[in-house]
Amino acid sequence: MVIRNSIAGRFLPLIVLAGSICVLRPCYGQADPSLEARKIYEQKYSARLVPLLTQVLRFPTIEGNTSARDQQQKWIESIGTELGLNVRNAGLVTEVELPGPKDAPVLGLIVHGDVQPVNEAEWRFPPFAGVEKDGVVYGRGSADDKGPLVQALLAMAALRDSSLPRTYTIRLLVGSDEESTNLDIASYLKSHRAPDLSLVLDSGFPVVVGEKAWSAFTITAANPYIASESSKQSGFLLAKLDAGLATSIVPSQASAVLQWRGPDQEFARALKTLISSAVPADYKLTIQQKANTVIVTSRGRAAHAGVNIEGGRNALVFLAQTLHGKLVPTEAADLLLFAEESGKDIYGSGLGLTANDPLWGHYAVNVATIRPDKDNLKALTLTINIRALPALWGKPLQEFVNKRLETFNTAHNRSFTTGGFFDDPPLAFDPKSKIVTKLMADYLRATWEIASPAISGGGTYAKRIPNAIAFGMWFPGKPYPGHDVDEKIAVRDLNRGVDVLIEALADLASGPPLGEPFKP
Repeated sequence: MVIRNSIAGRFLPLIVLAGSICVLRPCYGQADPSLEARKIYEQKYSARLVPLLTQVLRFPTIEGNTSARDQQQKWIESIGTELGLNVRNAGLVTEVELPGPKDAPVLGLIVHGDVQPVNEAEWRFPPFAGVEKDGVVYGRGSADDKGPLVQALLAMAALRDSSLPRTYTIRLLVGSDEESTNLDIASYLKSHRAPDLSLVLDSGFPVVVGEKAWSAFTITAANPYIASESSKQSGFLLAKLDAGLATSIVPSQASAVLQWRGPDQEFARALKTLISSAVPADYKLTIQQKANTVIVTSRGRAAHAGVNIEGGRNALVFLAQTLHGKLVPTEAADLLLFAEESGKDIYGSGLGLTANDPLWGHYAVNVATIRPDKDNLKALTLTINIRALPALWGKPLQEFVNKRLETFNTAHNRSFTTGGFFDDPPLAFDPKSKIVTKLMADYLRATWEIASPAISGGGTYAKRIPNAIAFGMWFPGKPYPGHDVDEKIAVRDLNRGVDVLIEALADLASGPPLGEPFKP
């Protein structure tokens, strides 16, 4: 039961006892240790949140742009120093520190400063302009993960200015290649000690107790565009295929260049059939003709393949459905057919993955990209992202999907080769552990919202660094916009997130060190 208190517009405390620990503060006779820091943030730092976020969004820190990465690191050094924090360049990671007592344990906050690639033509606002409009900040990284970067900096500054005693050193680690090679944390740990306990600010509230395994299943056709000399079938011959931006993004665009092979009198009828293809809601199809060459472009909607795959509309699968039965048999045509079968739904049934776990839910399968093979540009590779359950992941999952492809190869007389990445494990925490219980209580105190611990399809740094768990910064009940076109975050949610973070830091970093935090 929650009783509204008319004094100062606050609720009277709801006392929930876990042993003798008050879950909601203030308990009777006990001050709220986070209140001063939260007031300091509101009065001194909240006005800086949007300007700082729009600044850092202007660094296009996509994979390979080392100049943007270096410029952003200098920005972090400048802003961190200005806020009274200690900043150190640790190679691929930047450290920002609020010191505690001498020899204090370290509480880590972990974010990444790199972002997913974009197709700028699809955005209403330039993705690297840092635009705020009507209380919403737009830009690549606004939610994933530059918003949390700025939130952490300002929360630490507010704590520094408060009188709250600290038993921990708070150390923010900003990684630089989480969205690509994931070498930053591994490199950092070779020469730096991991924090004693870390919160990864790259997922959802109230706390993430499970992260699915991340896998990439690749299927390669060696001679994709060559039709059999013995084939006399009339139809469109695939001359080029291109789809998707990255493995973790639901593809919003896919295109095929077709060349007509057959009697001229049949071309008009085949083209009319193609033009009359059904287009589902939320999709678009454009067809351009020049002589006997036809360019077919399908458009859907981008989304995060692990956290919000339901919000995506897969343009690659739609293209495959549109061209089904209209193509001269080639390896490329059959690769497209395998993409269609694999994308039967977003939960993996097209690959034979039908499990639905009561806690972990379904698999998440994103038919992500088709592009020239990185090692042989004449070949063509289809990449399928699988967010896997603990029941089947890693090598057994690889063997399972390989057998699925073997069956397809036999049925279509193909010899597609397979590869990919299957080494990322799932990550699970005991929902009754001390750290989960404490973070759940922190979230409840700051928001007065009851929410269940989360399972995420998106992997975070919690898999890369010891003694870490994902905590925020996205609020439940809203589609996650990371990796999406027009990625955005509401200013109200940014401020609410800082409130929750300050509450958690005040609880963790000012209390006695938490012994064996991942045990009940």
